[in-house]
Amino acid sequence: MDNMENKNVALVLGSGGARGLAHIGAIEALEERGYRITSVSGCSMGSIIAGMFCAGKLREAKEWFLSVDRQRILQLTDFSITGNSLVKGRKVIQALQEIVPECKIESLPVPLTLVASDLLTTDEVVFREGSLFEAIRASISIPLFFQPVQWQGRLLVDGGILNPLPLRQIERHEGDILVAMDISGKDGLTIERRQSDVLKIAQALQEKHIPYAPKAIQRLQDNLSHKLTAIERAKNINLQGTVNYVTMLDRMSDMQIQRNTQLAIELTPPDVLASMPQYAFNTFDFDKAELIIAEGHRLMSEALDKYEAR
Repeated sequence: MDNMENKNVALVLGSGGARGLAHIGAIEALEERGYRITSVSGCSMGSIIAGMFCAGKLREAKEWFLSVDRQRILQLTDFSITGNSLVKGRKVIQALQEIVPECKIESLPVPLTLVASDLLTTDEVVFREGSLFEAIRASISIPLFFQPVQWQGRLLVDGGILNPLPLRQIERHEGDILVAMDISGKDGLTIERRQSDVLKIAQALQEKHIPYAPKAIQRLQDNLSHKLTAIERAKNINLQGTVNYVTMLDRMSDMQIQRNTQLAIELTPPDVLASMPQYAFNTFDFDKAELIIAEGHRLMSEALDKYEAR
């Protein structure tokens, strides 16, 4: 079978905080190869990128994310005085609405499906119509961080809680290719592979002549060194000194998301799957947009190479 006969893509974008910026690079890689994205589904950070793309504003969104630094992150953090969250989340939505004005999901030029979770009933809630930003705000509501969204008698939180990679929910067209970008992959890669990843990211940045790339690459290498030190330290871990309520809850959440992602893939296997390990970048590494976008481009390019070589 010639895999190049049909290049229409149903694209699924997973949850994973700042790692979701990799979706931008993944979309660019697809379009550079001549693939046509005919529908998109997403949850959490994937819902933001999916919404921006389906509205035809991905380039503007990319420029905005590349401009975000730690100071801008603090400016967008509207702290909540309620007992159920740290941040209201209104400023983030307002910033996105400067790129894409409020609109209806069903009016977008590319069919879009967004996913949230109902905290009260534990149901998955799927948005295919209605307010774009109401759906995005619900889908990104990380429990305890963002305020939950009250919607039609439901209390909605992050879609990634129940379904971090919404493969079953996407609108399909006859003969399309199911492509997924998983940004919460298992983190059991070898040290050697991780070092190779750093070199490939550095090469991608240099080829694109991204400003300040040398400093960004150095930060990544420093981060890698820290990760590798942690791996060595874990061999002789002291439970009393390193494991506490916060680290345990964080790791348990990671494990849940990884397992749910794997189940979604097993139930609905994509034709093309690009996967970024969870440890590659932290949830709030939005000031590393250059690196994350470049990594998303590389991972999707590699996945397409394998698909096209079949």
